[in-house]
Formats: sequence, structure tokens, C-alpha cells
Amino acid sequence: MFPQQWTPPCGSKCTKKYTALTQIPWRVFCKKGCDADGDTWQECLGECDEICYKDPVFKDQQWSAYIDRSPGSDSYSVECFRACVTGCGYKFDIPKEEVDRVHPKRPPKPPIEKKPPSPPSPLVEHVPTTEEMTSNSA
Repeated sequence: MFPQQWTPPCGSKCTKKYTALTQIPWRVFCKKGCDADGDTWQECLGECDEICYKDPVFKDQQWSAYIDRSPGSDSYSVECFRACVTGCGYKFDIPKEEVDRVHPKRPPKPPIEKKPPSPPSPLVEHVPTTEEMTSNSA
């Protein structure tokens, strides 16, 4: 048995797609898609949604989303989802074009309102008092 036969083909495809050192997290999430428990393409996509987006760990306790092990930032969640879906595509032999069309079932977060900067406060020049001044005579 040769080393390339030791890993399942789905995992090998993930390793080939995400070869760079900086892509190791995405390789891991791709392999999570390969190893997902879902028996269908749709179930696998649902698992990617759960894996990659933060949800409350305790029901009705929004603060508990902070202890969820998903990637934190929105951009990382999107990258995680893309990698996981790629793994699902490899697992179920889905064409790349269909894999590329998949989007998370999460509603986009509302845009953050930018408040106009408040005007700078006027600078007040400090005038030393007679107590603060030292008397120096020449």
C-alpha cells in the first residue's frame, strides 16, 4: 500500500486544493465537509452552515455564541463555509459549477451605521498661573 492510498480520496482532494501553509484552516474545514455525517448533499451543506457560523451554545442565550468553536469573523465564516462546501462537493461528486453557486442560508448582517465624526473640541491654551511660574532672575 502506498502513502497516497492511506487517505480517502475526498481528503486527498482537499489537501491538493488547500496546499499552502496559510490555507491549513481551510483544508481542515474542507475535510470536515468530506467527513460530514449527512447522507445527502443538502444535509452536508446544513452541517457546513452549523460548523462555520457562530450560534448560541445554550438555547435562548445569545451571549453563549462566544463559546462556539466556529471561526469568529464574518470573512472567516464565509471562507470556512466555502471550504466545507468544497469538501461536500468532493464527497458527493458534485460538479464544481454547482458547488460554486452554493451560498450560506444565513441572512446577511445589517450594515453598520457609520456616525459622522464629532467636531473636534476647541483647544484651550493653558495659561500658567503665578503659582505655577517659577521666578528666575538673571
